[in-house]
Amino acid sequence: MARNRATLCTRLGCPALLGCFVLGFLTGWLTKPTEKKRDSSDVYQNVRQRLVDEMKAESIRLFLRSFTKLPHLAGTEQNFLLAKQIQGQWKEFGLDSAELVHYDVLLSYPSETQPNYISVIDDRGNEIFNTSSFEPPPQGYENVTDILPPYNAFSVSGTPEADLVYVNYGRTEDFFKLKREMGINCTGKIVIARYGKIFRGNKVKNAVLAGAIGIILYSDPADYYAPGVDPYPDGWNLPDRGVQRGNVLNLNGAGDPLTPGYPAKEYIYRYKVNEGVGIPKIPVHPIGYHDAEVLLYAMGGPAAPDSTWKGALNVSYNIGPGFVRNISTRKVRMHVHTNNKVARIYNVIGIIRGAVEPDRYIILGGHRDSWVFGGIDPSTGAAVLQEVARSFGKMKTEGWRPKRTIIFASWDAEEFGLLGSTEWAEENARVLQERAVAYINTDSSIEGNYTLRVDCTPLLYKLIYNLTKEISSPDEGYENKSLYDSWLEKDPAPENNSYPRINKLGSGSDFEAYFQRLGIASGRVRYTKNRKTDKFSNYPVYHTVYETFELVERFYDPTFKKQLAIAKLRGKLVYELADSQVIPFDCRDYGEALKGYSDRIYKLAKKHEEQLKTYRVSFDPLFSAVGNFSEAAAEFHRRLEHVDRKDPVAVRIMNDQLMFIERAFIDPLGLPGRKFYRHVIFAPSSHNKYAGESFPGIYDAMFDIESKTDLHGAWEEVKRQISIAAFTVQAASETLKEVA
Repeated sequence: MARNRATLCTRLGCPALLGCFVLGFLTGWLTKPTEKKRDSSDVYQNVRQRLVDEMKAESIRLFLRSFTKLPHLAGTEQNFLLAKQIQGQWKEFGLDSAELVHYDVLLSYPSETQPNYISVIDDRGNEIFNTSSFEPPPQGYENVTDILPPYNAFSVSGTPEADLVYVNYGRTEDFFKLKREMGINCTGKIVIARYGKIFRGNKVKNAVLAGAIGIILYSDPADYYAPGVDPYPDGWNLPDRGVQRGNVLNLNGAGDPLTPGYPAKEYIYRYKVNEGVGIPKIPVHPIGYHDAEVLLYAMGGPAAPDSTWKGALNVSYNIGPGFVRNISTRKVRMHVHTNNKVARIYNVIGIIRGAVEPDRYIILGGHRDSWVFGGIDPSTGAAVLQEVARSFGKMKTEGWRPKRTIIFASWDAEEFGLLGSTEWAEENARVLQERAVAYINTDSSIEGNYTLRVDCTPLLYKLIYNLTKEISSPDEGYENKSLYDSWLEKDPAPENNSYPRINKLGSGSDFEAYFQRLGIASGRVRYTKNRKTDKFSNYPVYHTVYETFELVERFYDPTFKKQLAIAKLRGKLVYELADSQVIPFDCRDYGEALKGYSDRIYKLAKKHEEQLKTYRVSFDPLFSAVGNFSEAAAEFHRRLEHVDRKDPVAVRIMNDQLMFIERAFIDPLGLPGRKFYRHVIFAPSSHNKYAGESFPGIYDAMFDIESKTDLHGAWEEVKRQISIAAFTVQAASETLKEVA
């Protein structure tokens, strides 16, 4: 009977109860308030502001202190440990992954048993003066080990002896003046050049071309000593025995000298160590201005041609060759014992995966290796990178994800020729060409403390202008103004003073492979000196043992507010590029820039007006292409304003056109003699790697053209370069047209 009741309940009662439950559930569901399905933007509509609010000056200070306690040169155990530390912190911050990626590259170190130095020798070969082979350590660092003495990485070893010739900054025009106007031949001589104005590797290349058998580099107080400021540690000026280190390669974008164009992995063919690309053929060594004064004081020969050849030492700056008459038999001997060897380096690669377009990458990268402590270069950049990664990590752990993937990169071996960043770009080139939206560099965040400095593709102009208007200026006297306001007032653009100055990208930092070779839109921002009044090069203690944490804390940014402003700007750039529905590039600014660049190169050509007529050189195709690009850009942005933002395919099409426009300026054949520089609009200057040049193919073809023996052939090359530029700009304009 009980069983029958259970069966009856099963057949009759339970369905009734189930029906009541369903009815009640539906009633409750239909009468409850409607709740919008939340995506990442709904969860944190103000995530952009919360991201920058999370960034703290004190946090940057602590990261900088941690990163600068010990020397961490590329290829050393300490730099590997620092890579592990950064990797572990990125995982703690909440990034999806943080991995070490290694490469085996050619590095260069001074001999541990034979010191590098310069001697003055008498007519019997006796050394009667020797330069110092080390820098006196700064206060508080006397017991630190593993500080390598000053040297120029990748110098050839050797002990050449010769008369000395003073060559000013060692620029192309300096050697022209010596040979063409003063009749001074540097062949078989040792030359001495002051640091500054151009990349040190270009100085060495110029010396080799002039026939020199060795080159000495030194920091003149005129270029590395600000008036009215004490030397470190009482001020931020260069002490007289301070010496700038640095590599002297001429890689032209090749990456590792033994595996040019390919990643330095175990399976890649390597050239022999003595066959490496870009390695100089003569010994190179740097000295301080205390020792340089001894050498220059005794110089004979003609006087300096004009005031631009005179520094601030108590010497006449005679040119030579050789010393004054009573000691004219004395020579200079170089002792350079530098060893090149293959060593392992480590990049740290961290990722926050995008939620909507994970196959679109925004890269924020900067190096961590330093010559000694790296107080400014690179650690003010590495500390900012760490704080930006921490802030993004916190947003991610609280539920937010960017639309696009963000890649954080701590590069190794930048100081040895941008090796870590270039090798990673080479290994991932195919993927990056298809997926990378932008690369933002995070090298040193300060090189001065006067105002903002920006170098970037024209695609980023408007975004940077807009973002700087949202960030408070850290400058004294601008407490209630924006970063844009102080930047505009202190450094207006020379061509239009209603906007702040933005510079062209050259090289000298890790954006090179991404922008110049792969055509990925790139930019860098940092604080800099007053270009009008501060005539010294870089910051005075650049690449010396005196570049410490205390230098930054005591003199450059005691409150760390300037580094915080840079962190906010770099962070906002990454956020906007990663999370905006439409990529925030503006092609119209590229059109305006191209017009300015084409006008400038034509103005240079007009200096040879007769030859333009004789050889029938016309810039009309370039002007026409630039006009077509501007029209296509304007039409593209009109369509963009009306695109259906609810149609993901339509938005993706427009975004792809924006992403690939920088790629459209890449010539797969590269520039003449510089095949790894493939951007037709921008390249590092052939005469100064640090500086950017526009329409570099045309510029290089016209450089010093009047001295060419085959003028017809030289102007034919100019015509060829104009045609390449015109074709490239026209082809780029085609990519902006409506998709068929």
